[in-house]
Amino acid sequence: MQNIDEMSPEDELIRLLLKRQTELNALLEVTQAINKDTGTPVLIQMLQVILKSYLQVGKLRFLIEKSDSYVLLSKYGGDIEPISALQKACLKLNKIKWPAPLANHEDPLLRKYDYFIPIYHKKKALAFALIGDFNTSGELLHNDLNFIQTVVNVIVVALENKKLFRERLLSERFQREMELAVEVQNMLIPLKAYKDKSVEVSARYIPHQNIGGDYFDFIRLNDHEFLWCVADVSGKGISAALLMANFQASLHAWSAVEDDLTNIIDRLNKVVINNTKGERFITLFLAKYNQDTRKLNYINAGHNATVLYSRGEAVTLKLGTTMIGVFDELPFLNQGELDVEPGSLIVNYTDGLMDHEHNSNKDWGEEGLFEFIKTHGDLSPDNFNQLLMNHINLVIKGKPIDDVTLLTLRIF
Repeated sequence: MQNIDEMSPEDELIRLLLKRQTELNALLEVTQAINKDTGTPVLIQMLQVILKSYLQVGKLRFLIEKSDSYVLLSKYGGDIEPISALQKACLKLNKIKWPAPLANHEDPLLRKYDYFIPIYHKKKALAFALIGDFNTSGELLHNDLNFIQTVVNVIVVALENKKLFRERLLSERFQREMELAVEVQNMLIPLKAYKDKSVEVSARYIPHQNIGGDYFDFIRLNDHEFLWCVADVSGKGISAALLMANFQASLHAWSAVEDDLTNIIDRLNKVVINNTKGERFITLFLAKYNQDTRKLNYINAGHNATVLYSRGEAVTLKLGTTMIGVFDELPFLNQGELDVEPGSLIVNYTDGLMDHEHNSNKDWGEEGLFEFIKTHGDLSPDNFNQLLMNHINLVIKGKPIDDVTLLTLRIF
């Protein structure tokens, strides 16, 4: 057999050409596997076969970036070091962008390897490879190191593309979910204005994002009674919207057959518990008014207190229970009742009205709202709502941190 050192220039050229052909075949197999959307474990196995069998690399540590850290994606040969030690050692080489020798490096861990192979995209390090027990030298060394960097780079790019594709699918699914949630919520929001001889109603609804968790409703029960509700469901998205849709259907169903608000709240609590198993909750204010007796019955279930304004005075309606959907049986349940004077204004709202980003205005809170209601409580519900929203935009810098719902009624 002819010794390599005794090869003629022609034989050496043929050997190099055959080696290049083998490299191209290996790259072709990897790219074909990538095009077939081969899984990550198979791609890593192909890399190991190329390094072990073809290039005679006896030891490999392959780290890839993930969430501003690095994970050990492939390893063989020698004693396996802790990932934290490998990551710390490789970070000492974070400015090296081309294959570099490690035999004389000051770090004892790095000295166990022959070469460091970095993979960069622009200025970001995507991956590192440490190779050891690698005895190639002479003219073939530069070629082999470049080939290793190329094949690792191809696999890293493929894995990055897989990640980006998964992220795009998640983004598209999230976007579609938001679109469905908006469609569902639009079906839940009733007309934002209503007026008859006994009541005038106006509403404002501003979702914090495309889809919010607020809900309001006004139901004319019969010729002498009507009911309204303001609610806020925990969470966002299609699951919250579907929960609200089910809540609305249940509210309409039970309010049609139940006279007692405590029974309605108790049944709504069971509906939410059965649907969410305690993973979501709803705060709400529910009230029913009888225009013949002028009696207002209400239950506040852990919600922002509704404000009743009459004859220059404002009072909060806080009596009720805790939020629904938390306890199988509500720990307490009280119903408020009061007489409503003609011309009274009733202001219902959700917490987005009070909570804003970068709120440096110390005057805005329940007391500020009280003063505003006392000052402008004689306006029509629609004009009151508009003026209140304008006022908030003027006195508070920053946006609401949650959805804003205003439901204002004038009782005649």
